[in-house]
Amino acid sequence: MTIATDQNRALIEAGTDAVPLDPAELRKARSAQIERIGRWVLPVVILVLSVILWDRICVWNEIPHYIVPRPGLVLDALIQDWPILSQALLNTLRITFGALMIATFGGLALAILFTQSKWIEISFFPFAVILQVTPIVAIAPLIFIYVDSVEAGLLICAWIVAFFPVLSNTTLGLNSADHNLRNLFQMYGATRWQTLRYLRLPAAMPYFLGGLRIAGGLSLIGAIVAEFVAGSAGSGSGLANQILEAGYRLNIPRMFAALILISVTGILIFLTMNLVSHLLLRKWHESALKQES
Repeated sequence: MTIATDQNRALIEAGTDAVPLDPAELRKARSAQIERIGRWVLPVVILVLSVILWDRICVWNEIPHYIVPRPGLVLDALIQDWPILSQALLNTLRITFGALMIATFGGLALAILFTQSKWIEISFFPFAVILQVTPIVAIAPLIFIYVDSVEAGLLICAWIVAFFPVLSNTTLGLNSADHNLRNLFQMYGATRWQTLRYLRLPAAMPYFLGGLRIAGGLSLIGAIVAEFVAGSAGSGSGLANQILEAGYRLNIPRMFAALILISVTGILIFLTMNLVSHLLLRKWHESALKQES
């Protein structure tokens, strides 16, 4: 009440005709502001406390650095080995984003094709399911046997993992358009292309973006798993190979540094996909409007 009284008094002294703010509205606005700050502050606080606890556990239990290194050693390894790790990171990102791009356009095109012909969906969708449920670790050795290029094999493995979420979600979204609106389009003589462009694609956008968020993380996972299976070395090696090499040499700080780079990359991909989804949906879709309110 004190805040509301002070603001009302300020409005009167200013001689404005503004309507005084309701105390309930003030409490709601203050609560929303605290929540927005907490979304960023709390995870950072928990992360800092976790790193401190990690360091203290290593000190209290006198754990050797070749078992569990202290955070300072991991940071030193990240800085000293950055030329090697950065090149490996770029190689992994190239495979990740290449597979994600192919999965995105391929999944979207095939989903559109499925919605245009039920017989095509019945014929080919089971094969997409088979690719999804088959462990990539089981089929990756076969891929590297039949494909001459290691980079192409890595790309295929990462694409297989990331492809199905885009296809499945987009197909579901395209088929979820309001049937009353579809009947209205049909009644006014709209063509299939017009119905797809003005009704089905906008209705499928939230589903497509949801599949894209899943595919972004899966493409990174697929790239890392494929690198483990391929065991490629040299200038074209990725972060997975750096983990394997560091493990063979008992260079555990470098192994932790590579793992941290993978985790940070996955988080950044997820946040980027969330940002893209928010920018595309914020002005018209209910899910984005609820997040802003």
